[in-house]
Amino acid sequence: MPPHPYRPDSLAWQVFRGSDAIRRGLLTRHQLRSASWIRLLHDVYADARLDRDHGLTCRAALLRLPPDAAIAGPSAAYLHGIEHAASFTDEVHVLVPRTIRVDSQRGIRVHSVGPLPPTADVAGGRGAGDRSGDRDRPAVDNRPGIGNRPAAGDRPGVRTRPAAGDRPGVGDSAAGRLAATAGAAGQVGTHRGSEPVAHRPPVSVGMLQRSDPGAAAWETAVWLDPVRAVGIVDSLLARGLTTRAALADVATHNAERPGGRRASWVFGLADPGAQSPPESHLRVRLVLAGLPRPVVQHPVRLPNGLVLHPDLAWPECRAAVEYDGHWHADADQLHADRRRLNQLVSAGWLVLHVTSRRLHRDFPGVLREVRSALAARGRRR
Repeated sequence: MPPHPYRPDSLAWQVFRGSDAIRRGLLTRHQLRSASWIRLLHDVYADARLDRDHGLTCRAALLRLPPDAAIAGPSAAYLHGIEHAASFTDEVHVLVPRTIRVDSQRGIRVHSVGPLPPTADVAGGRGAGDRSGDRDRPAVDNRPGIGNRPAAGDRPGVRTRPAAGDRPGVGDSAAGRLAATAGAAGQVGTHRGSEPVAHRPPVSVGMLQRSDPGAAAWETAVWLDPVRAVGIVDSLLARGLTTRAALADVATHNAERPGGRRASWVFGLADPGAQSPPESHLRVRLVLAGLPRPVVQHPVRLPNGLVLHPDLAWPECRAAVEYDGHWHADADQLHADRRRLNQLVSAGWLVLHVTSRRLHRDFPGVLREVRSALAARGRRR
């Protein structure tokens, strides 16, 4: 017989260690298996009413790690508001001091770093130095970002309603609202290895210690495949969470470190003008396949004075590629797309459309078509 749902007030809306809850007499092992809870990691549980997003898994990961651990890379980018940077099922990337032996485990990717400096608490919560060790932690973790927050809107990494936009990283999302609390978070850095990614300590925004946006971009560029990494860096730039100048500074300070050249290369491919992650992915894949780099959102002025901005353009060839995501199936959007296509063609442009299905299932065919279109417009091979 399934356990009867039981939810103590002290564990409502919380992420906690199951063994601690049992030791303190709040739950039995049988009750932990009820529908009231979801098991996130080994011995880590959460109120099943919490939205299952990457913010939740970040909270869970910190309960499995030493107090000086910091969320990093794509996971940090998510917490800064880039929702497509990581999903509920993705591993949580973390940094831990090299002096502490912590192995990667299911759901957590551990990266070793030099000693982390004290947390810069800019959200009114306690710094990392105030957190107790694993052995003495209570059933409800009182560390920043994991403690008692009855109001859903105050819980870092938890959505209270679906994102308003159809595209990742757009709309009223958990990550977006979390980033809104960051303030000047992009001006703070984090240390990795013997040299810092930047000259400042990791931030504690929304009570979860994480790499700042510039450092998160560098880590993402080094750790992820370039197509996905560029999409995340594009979004960090587009949201104003970091700047090209800040990324150049990060790249310069880390040029001699492992991954330094790769990060600089990824930063060079980034463009804040991209309107969605799939557009970023399409652009990078075309460039990696050997095509000249397209201009993002190039202005095309029509005879009537209207200015259109195709997703990707090669102005010297008067050729463009438009990415059609799932939202383009809407009748009104389809009408607008066709009108836009006719206007560009009338202005002498050759326009190709790439759907989400073709991007993911037939990229070689897409590449052949774009290459042929550019050749037909006079581009030398």
